[in-house]
Amino acid sequence: MKSMNEGSKAMRVACLGAGYFAQFHYEAWRRVTRAHLVGACDRDQEKAEATGLAAFGDLDTMLETAKPDLLDIITPPPTHFDAIERAIAGGVKAIICQKPFCTSLEEATKATDLAEASGVTLVIHENFRFQPWYRTIRQALESNLLGDLLQLTFRLRTGDGQGPRAYLDRQPYFQEMPRLLIHETGVHWIDTFRYLLGEPEAVYADLRRLNPVIEGEDAGYFVFDYAGGVRALFDGNRLLDHAAENCRTTLGEALVEGTQGTITLSGDGSVRLRAFGEQQEKVLLAARQWQGFGGDCVGNLINHVIDGLLDGKPLENKARDYLKVIAIEQAIYDSDRLGQKIREFDSA
Repeated sequence: MKSMNEGSKAMRVACLGAGYFAQFHYEAWRRVTRAHLVGACDRDQEKAEATGLAAFGDLDTMLETAKPDLLDIITPPPTHFDAIERAIAGGVKAIICQKPFCTSLEEATKATDLAEASGVTLVIHENFRFQPWYRTIRQALESNLLGDLLQLTFRLRTGDGQGPRAYLDRQPYFQEMPRLLIHETGVHWIDTFRYLLGEPEAVYADLRRLNPVIEGEDAGYFVFDYAGGVRALFDGNRLLDHAAENCRTTLGEALVEGTQGTITLSGDGSVRLRAFGEQQEKVLLAARQWQGFGGDCVGNLINHVIDGLLDGKPLENKARDYLKVIAIEQAIYDSDRLGQKIREFDSA
């Protein structure tokens, strides 16, 4: 991609949103040497003021006053299209937008078309592929450490979905989302499976709601079909936990299995390889105290975007490519509704 580099000048960055997860964005941005935070905006201006930055309660005012090069959108999906439209009109050069991206494939496509027509780089903040354990697993696959890959399994066990107070302490809007497990959480592994294995040929899903106080599904499975009989299984249940000091480090456990060995991802973020027929394991990635959220994946993605914008390096998760994630997500819900495997995804 074309570089936006203007010598050593740091990019001016403003953030829209100052809710729970935004804290990880602000902390990560403050560590980026080639970016300078110039504003925070939230409809609750006191939250914006709590960031210690120039605070705004209105996006247009922030864009006009702070004049950012890049807007980081850290708000729920219903706000995305309007914010993208306003940011483009306000003269930004680039936008990072949190997932889930917009409210539908149609709206996301419209936002993508608008950004491309305006020459604005739009990247979706889908950060799980930037977690160090998935980078390590991909490197192992590219190095053929497992022989012929046969199966990838991820077991989501967040342990935060039980009882009437489920999600209220951190992200209370989860209770009212009509689609929860896949749209809000499982979407991470739609993208991660694509990152590790490529585009699936078909998908089958079985979803259910276990906690009656919430609107959407909180447990279920989806299976991706790949050529040669390879399968990727997402097994999610937000009511159950896994063996980890902090269940939010990896949100679960994974197995990557091939003819010559098995890779295990544990809840502490460690990755181990066991050769076929052996009992001993080799550590590919050791557990440690990771900075920020999820192995510092927010910081990793942000640095990736800045490197792309300023140095012209290829960007992952640009909006046009990310439309495929939304199309697959819709196919998962269609599969559950119809009770059948879906082989044709909506055009994206």
